[in-house]
Amino acid sequence: MRGWQVEHPGPDIARAVRPVEMPVPRPGPGEVLVEVDACGVCRTDLHVTMGELPPHRPSVVPGHEVVGHVAGLGDGVAEFREGDKVGVAWLRSTCGECRFCRSGQENLCPGSLYTGWDADGGYAQYTTVRAEFAYRLPSGYPNAELAPLLCAGIIGYRALTRAALPPGGRLGIFGFGGSAHLTAQVAIASGAEVHVFTRNPRAQKLASDLGAASAGGSGDAPPGSLDSAIIFAPSGDLVPVALRALDRGGTLAVAGIYLTDIPSLNYDRELFQERTLCSVTSNTREDGRRLLDFAARHRLRVAVDPYPMERAAQALADLQAGRVGGAAVLVP
Repeated sequence: MRGWQVEHPGPDIARAVRPVEMPVPRPGPGEVLVEVDACGVCRTDLHVTMGELPPHRPSVVPGHEVVGHVAGLGDGVAEFREGDKVGVAWLRSTCGECRFCRSGQENLCPGSLYTGWDADGGYAQYTTVRAEFAYRLPSGYPNAELAPLLCAGIIGYRALTRAALPPGGRLGIFGFGGSAHLTAQVAIASGAEVHVFTRNPRAQKLASDLGAASAGGSGDAPPGSLDSAIIFAPSGDLVPVALRALDRGGTLAVAGIYLTDIPSLNYDRELFQERTLCSVTSNTREDGRRLLDFAARHRLRVAVDPYPMERAAQALADLQAGRVGGAAVLVP
């Protein structure tokens, strides 16, 4: 089969990834073989490709927003049949036994493994997934629009939960790409007033089209204090900016797996009055099921920039350069 591997992680995308011919993977016990119909290009893929996340598997195939259909079953799989439509997401497996797994916090499992980082992902014709970590997908969406839901959507949903937005509250979103444009729709559909901060004019227009109350630059002051905020851009410089925009008792959630260093914080201006700063780490399968159920009940507008699978390196380079307005998706 054809696919892409991360050979030389670094900022030169053309050198970091290369197309290769490789054997079709064989599903192990409890696993499903998935023929890839679409795979989203996530910023986490870019962090893996650039080496900002340390390599876990040499020559890994990136990609963890996979929409496909079952092409084979490993021993013991009873949940799926060949031909079933499935989704493969970032969280690949957990130990199931630690105190985090037992308490519903499997995203914090020290033994967790990840698609496209610890195991080969969806920048290829086929991939595998453990059956209990595969998702049933909502109907009514093209494959390319389903793909971003499987990480951008799920992580955004968890970030919104971590941000503790009160009913009818005012939410600030910093950075407006694949995850943020989905999170904004979930928040608006739930009754929130959303304000977006991004330097990208195309993203500002998209935010306004999706119903944001305002869409301005990253350093602009919001029209009034925010109850909650989420940072999607991987810039630590935005943390004090977002904290200062919060009202008393407000919460800021940082959604990325990678963030540049945070500048020194001024306690009085940025943390006092019980403002809360928290991170978001991966997701639980329950987060995924809830987001996909929400998407089944509320038709989300998924802004997609499609690329042929053979242009995966270009898609990563465009994401790196800020040329992607919504979510880049590879289509074999």
